[in-house]
Amino acid sequence: MEKWIEKYRGIHPGAILDRQLKKRKVKQNAFARHIHVPAQTINAIIKGSRKMTPEVAVKIDEGLGFEESTMAVLQALYETRLVKDKLHQTDHPDFSKIRRILFWDTDFAKINWQQQRKAVVRRVWERGNEEEKQEIKRYYGADIVDAIINHTKADSRHPSFLRPKTS
Repeated sequence: MEKWIEKYRGIHPGAILDRQLKKRKVKQNAFARHIHVPAQTINAIIKGSRKMTPEVAVKIDEGLGFEESTMAVLQALYETRLVKDKLHQTDHPDFSKIRRILFWDTDFAKINWQQQRKAVVRRVWERGNEEEKQEIKRYYGADIVDAIINHTKADSRHPSFLRPKTS
């Protein structure tokens, strides 16, 4: 595969479009008028809330002087990454790394790992070993686990009547 594609593989094409417009000091509205595409469409693509259709991709390629199908290929690579991420994501952590005894008071088979993630993270951090903690971090992601743990630590420093209310 060509070097330029490897550089942008998996990045949303809207981010690349935004960067190109800023680099060229072109406003979104002016560019949209130039390529005869509604400004809302360009804005939605840049924000990542809308896919780029092949028709719009061709117009953007022409408007920016890119090689034919550049934006369409970038859109396809981005969507491929999303599908691969979804396929590799499971609805539960690797059970071979989590001891069931951690959840002695719960039917392990009925744990909803997404809806009950705060309770799961707290339980594993209170009673789990390092391997279990690493598996939970891998499954939920370090940012989510850290946010839950840091929130729990902050709450434990205050008496219950002073703790911040959470929704």
